[in-house]
Amino acid sequence: MLNCFDFLRYLFLACLPIVVALHAGSALAAPRVGEPAPEFTGVDSQGKTQRLADYRGKTVVLEWTNHDCPYVRKHYGAGNMQEQQREAAAQKVVWLSVISSASGQQGHVSPAEANELTRTRQAAPHAVVLDADGQIGRAYQARTTPHMYIIDQAGKLIYMGGIDSVPSADVADIPKATQYVRVALKEHAAGRPISQPVTRPYGCSVKY
Repeated sequence: MLNCFDFLRYLFLACLPIVVALHAGSALAAPRVGEPAPEFTGVDSQGKTQRLADYRGKTVVLEWTNHDCPYVRKHYGAGNMQEQQREAAAQKVVWLSVISSASGQQGHVSPAEANELTRTRQAAPHAVVLDADGQIGRAYQARTTPHMYIIDQAGKLIYMGGIDSVPSADVADIPKATQYVRVALKEHAAGRPISQPVTRPYGCSVKY
């Protein structure tokens, strides 16, 4: 017969795997439209700390990017991404480009390289967040470059998915596509519900 100490020890060991599994599941819970966006803190290419919480009261766009990905090159080469970044800035929307490529992986850049990319591509994000350890990317379950998210003024996720509706690396397809992010930002600014709050992202896999 077990004494009280042994019984409690048995219960602890028996329940520990369940507690660990529940904790892991909570930590990796998928982001959901209509729920609070995962909080994060990261350092940008200028060495400044970027916290999602600091932008409460503003709409925020997150753009996962990898300059070596042909799908990313499609949108930057045509000027589509830069145009949308500038439109967002004109609407007082905070646009954060996020690079989650790990060291040694495609798309990984130093702060200086990230700044040079911004300059040479004439990009206009509010900041480029360097996420080489992948913590921010995994919190959002970012899968592709690009993978886009919009967060409202209350910190709630209101859009997640592709930048547009045509999953190709061909610049010629941009005019044919519904620009999901542009449409969502316009709908949100007008106080209307997002007509397509979840779409399929496409592009290269994020190189964690």
